[in-house]
Amino acid sequence: MRSAAAHLVCRAGERLALSMLLALVSLHSGARAADLQRGAQLFNTCASCHSVLGDGLGPDLTGVFGQHAASGSAFAYSDALRNSGLVWNEATLRAFLRNPQRLVPGTKMTFPGYQNAADIDDVIAYLETLR
Repeated sequence: MRSAAAHLVCRAGERLALSMLLALVSLHSGARAADLQRGAQLFNTCASCHSVLGDGLGPDLTGVFGQHAASGSAFAYSDALRNSGLVWNEATLRAFLRNPQRLVPGTKMTFPGYQNAADIDDVIAYLETLR
């Protein structure tokens, strides 16, 4: 059996651990929420090449989540993108939007990438609405 003092020390340690866990959760939950309207505005620069709901010239990004890269038939994708094996999800889109040429060397995508993580978050949030 533990002494009363040992029990109190153990309980204090548990409270400290719980406090630290709650602090971490609050830090995470305090993260910036994506701004869909801003994402749509940022996407307007993409709309010169990409389409949504079939309303543009380039690859249609409607329902892009879960699609294999270069799977649309109405665009002449680069061999690099066609052979990349990528499936578009949050992680692959995040890497592509940060630096398309680094993720897929030889892609036709001329966009240099977003350097601001909030821009990427907002564009991804907007793309998620295009189902």
